[in-house]
Amino acid sequence: RQMQQLLKGQETRFAEGLRVMKSRLSTLHASLAKGPPTPPPASCPALEAPTDGKKFGTKYLVEHEVHFTCDPGFQLLGSSTRTCQANGSWTGQEPRCTEISECSSSPCQNGGTCLEGLNQFKCLCPQQWTGATCQYQAQMAPPAWSVTDDPAFSRQPRCAQIDQTQHCSCEPGFHMSGTAASGLCQDLNECEVYKRDGGPRLCAHACVNLPGSYRCACPGGYVLLGDGKSCEDIDECALSQDNCTRGTTCINTGGGFQCVSPQCPPPTGNITYVKTSPFQCERNPCPMESRSCHQAPKTISFHYLPLPSNLLTPTPLFRMATAAAPGRPGPDSLRFGIAGGNNRGHFVMQRSDRHTGELILVQSLQGPQTIQVDVDMSEYLDRVFQAKHVSRITVFVSAYEF
Repeated sequence: RQMQQLLKGQETRFAEGLRVMKSRLSTLHASLAKGPPTPPPASCPALEAPTDGKKFGTKYLVEHEVHFTCDPGFQLLGSSTRTCQANGSWTGQEPRCTEISECSSSPCQNGGTCLEGLNQFKCLCPQQWTGATCQYQAQMAPPAWSVTDDPAFSRQPRCAQIDQTQHCSCEPGFHMSGTAASGLCQDLNECEVYKRDGGPRLCAHACVNLPGSYRCACPGGYVLLGDGKSCEDIDECALSQDNCTRGTTCINTGGGFQCVSPQCPPPTGNITYVKTSPFQCERNPCPMESRSCHQAPKTISFHYLPLPSNLLTPTPLFRMATAAAPGRPGPDSLRFGIAGGNNRGHFVMQRSDRHTGELILVQSLQGPQTIQVDVDMSEYLDRVFQAKHVSRITVFVSAYEF
């Protein structure tokens, strides 16, 4: 009997040990199956495109590449390709785009002066030299683009004795006039050079010659941009530089501004309008029996567009669309057209989608001038006329192409 109890106790302890061992194995198996948490993919800081250049690539994960290029007329300094490394940093150097200097290699020979152009250069040669790089001797004759009648536009040459021969040169923007013994450095009129020889346009508007250089100028109402060549319109309305009186609205135009105060059409019979906003009139309710009132425009809106002179065509200028009122069925068809104006031959009205029409400029406009064009949109439901809406567009064409 004692032996049976001893065997039974050992069996119980063995079963308990086996259960504990299974539990531990199960826990170990679960922890191995779960594994360590997957670390988030490493990445690098976002990169920006260089000024006057472009960036290709939007992923900044490890081993991903980003590429850089520069706009025409600029060269890339730094790395054109950068790769994201595992430590979260980029390979290579930060890229920069610098303007290409066509004159940096000193292509002009024999004392010629190099003039920068857009992706090209021009050599202005001393009197006794000619050719694309002043490589050929020529007859001595004062050039037409030389400023000779103003002492402020003359300088003494810089001369040196080399191998028993005197060599003289001029500062940039000047050319040698006369012989080496009695020469004088006279100003190059860059404005005249490029005008005569059909070179790249130096200035968007006016070129002013200076001793050894030039500067660009803009007309009134414009400001010179940072590139020293282009002109940008001054928004007198936004800067409160207008003199529009109370009850009028300032509209910025190329080189100036206009003070406008659109008015609703005068009453005609039982057709009357009320101004619901500074730029919109709405027709008052019509008598049920008045067909002419229902045919009159339900709304008249006023729009003002400033345009540069000689704008490239065709160019979309204005869009007109419909929107159904909440809880009411909208029109199932629309008709668009040009209803009036003083220069209709320059425009066409065409549908751009089911609910939208576009006014398109098809002939360039020469400024300065002001043009008005009226476009209308008629709404139909089950082929029955519902309402007409008119947009009265005034186009202010500036005198300049910028």
